[in-house]
Amino acid sequence: MSARPTTRPGGRSARVQQSVHQAVRDLEAELGRDGLTVPLIAARAGVTPSTVYRRWGDLRELLSDVAVERLRPDGPPDDHGGLRADLEAWAAQFAEEMSSTAGLAYIRDALLGDPEHGNAARCSDYAAEQLKAIGVRAAGRGEAVPDVESLLDVVVAPLMYRILFRPSDLSTAYTEQLVAVALAPATLRKG
Repeated sequence: MSARPTTRPGGRSARVQQSVHQAVRDLEAELGRDGLTVPLIAARAGVTPSTVYRRWGDLRELLSDVAVERLRPDGPPDDHGGLRADLEAWAAQFAEEMSSTAGLAYIRDALLGDPEHGNAARCSDYAAEQLKAIGVRAAGRGEAVPDVESLLDVVVAPLMYRILFRPSDLSTAYTEQLVAVALAPATLRKG
């Protein structure tokens, strides 16, 4: 099983990725999704179609890769002074961003990619990294912290289900309830 690295490539590879991703975003804004083709994207990016096919395989995989990059967090999660407040704020923001029209489109595109290249796993890694940062910060304050996998299972997985299948049932009260369950004594360990 080959896995695409989660770090950004450097040098020429990075320039190609950036120009192709930008071409996708620009053309999608101009023509809509249905107007996108690999030759059109390649021409806009200043590369050959074979470069795009060699790197991404097909249009669906390219769109998945672009979506994953759009889902990458801009920075570490905000510090609200305590684990519960940090998790509640993060979960509410995650739910809001991922349930937006753009967020849903990015999620769907990310899930369309070849599972062997790990685009969906990269999205999961972004959430795990954010939760780990919250946990490390809380442990540094001496708070008991659930492990990241528990947070993924108890907070992120149900949120993704609601976002994708039952968005009308998504609310701040729901995200706060998930955090409360995650912070129940059975899931906590002392940092």
